[in-house]
Amino acid sequence: MVNCNPETVSTDYDTSDRLYFEPLTAEDVIEILRAEQEKGELVGVIVQFGGQTPLKLAEALEKNGIPILGTAPDMIDLAEDRDRFQKLLMKLDLNQPNNGIAYSVEQARLVASEIGFPLVVRPSYVLGGRAMQIIHNESMLQSYLLDTVPGLVPEDIKQRYPNDKTGQINTLLGKNPLLFDSYLTNAIEVDVDALCDGTDVFVSGIMEHIEEAGIHSGDSACSLPSRSLSKETLDELERQTKAMAKALNVGGLMNVQYAIKDGVIYVLEVNPRASRTVPFVAKTIGAPIAKIAARIMTGEKLDAAIAAYGAKPDPRNLKHIAVKEAVFPFARFPGVDTLLGPEMRSTGEVIGLDTDFALAFAKSQLGAGVELPRDGTVFVSVRDEDKVRVLPAIKLLTEIGFKVMATGGTQRFLAEQGIEAIKINKVLEGRPHIEDAIRNRQVQLVVNTTDSNKAISDSKSLRRAALMQKVPYYTTMAGALAAAEAIQALKKGQLEVRPLQSYF
Repeated sequence: MVNCNPETVSTDYDTSDRLYFEPLTAEDVIEILRAEQEKGELVGVIVQFGGQTPLKLAEALEKNGIPILGTAPDMIDLAEDRDRFQKLLMKLDLNQPNNGIAYSVEQARLVASEIGFPLVVRPSYVLGGRAMQIIHNESMLQSYLLDTVPGLVPEDIKQRYPNDKTGQINTLLGKNPLLFDSYLTNAIEVDVDALCDGTDVFVSGIMEHIEEAGIHSGDSACSLPSRSLSKETLDELERQTKAMAKALNVGGLMNVQYAIKDGVIYVLEVNPRASRTVPFVAKTIGAPIAKIAARIMTGEKLDAAIAAYGAKPDPRNLKHIAVKEAVFPFARFPGVDTLLGPEMRSTGEVIGLDTDFALAFAKSQLGAGVELPRDGTVFVSVRDEDKVRVLPAIKLLTEIGFKVMATGGTQRFLAEQGIEAIKINKVLEGRPHIEDAIRNRQVQLVVNTTDSNKAISDSKSLRRAALMQKVPYYTTMAGALAAAEAIQALKKGQLEVRPLQSYF
């Protein structure tokens, strides 16, 4: 094993026969492999288990005569290259959100006008959604292009805006273009993991995200099996996943991210490698997916590799439900905003397991360090497009005894719907305001959404206060409803503690 981070393998010292603590660069890795070749035959290298970094090394290793086990480097590049991948999807007759590529500021404006707002923009070949943003209007696009990507800005525009800030990705962008995608508002996002031997495909898990598309998949809670998708939709997700796995001639693991809007399935991206979801799926379905993938990569057929560890599981018909929740480090970083978006913020994840979704979600929140209140007051302040969507969660909370506190617009809307709510000031409207109420422990739960940059900036202190007072805070309607259902389940009975093995 080659790993430049000793901490990740400090507790698993018996995983490999030899462990190299060296930088993951082509030069260093090739030198290590030359040393290994001198000791005996080098059968090949597995690049699927280390995220994006080893995938980028695959081509260089192959050029130096090092065999790559599993998916071929050319197929890895096909999945990564926007143009090649788009042609593959067209050949397979699969949908993608409207998208485009820009190499300059002028081109970026043209692409944005063709796609229309809202849209998602990101630099190509960066990790963790780095410098990725949802752009809602022309001024946000202007700000992104001038402040975040000064490397693309022509000299004449730089002279007109002499006070530009140097953006976070100036050094990352280089010759890589900006990628633009139509943003699918309120779409359901889905992660699918699959194993393939080039001929046969086993879909090991279809995970439905609790947060809607637009939140980075690493920061979203998700459930396995799916919570609300129909059998027809699940069948179609399986069909599309199998078609792509065979077309890419995948040997080992593959992860696909989809978005579903108005019944239409869109392919967001394909990762021909192990995703961060693999440990979650493996524990949920009771099968050692990484071991099975490794056997496939060394030439074993899919069914034989699965049979080596028992009967083939059925991920769509489990007797239990698992909820993955992200763990965030916000409390350790003074001043950081807790609002989630397309750029990944989490540093870990936990699982909640139960036979009931609401209890599984409650366990996942506890595991992530969030203690849901059993009673008290919920504060609600949501943007106009979320007002109708927040009703199910608030109605449920009032039915189980919660009082409601809201800012002006939300309070008026709730009153029209027959829900009594105490009006409280926003921070900018003067004291006593919502931040005071949180600090005085008058609020036990927060549901808050914002849209414009000004609204996000104005409500940052409210999110920070909730974090410091350890008040659970939900910024999506789906998350708020899941929390309300979990609180209702907690009020009905106690959580049951069981070992993982007892679910199989």
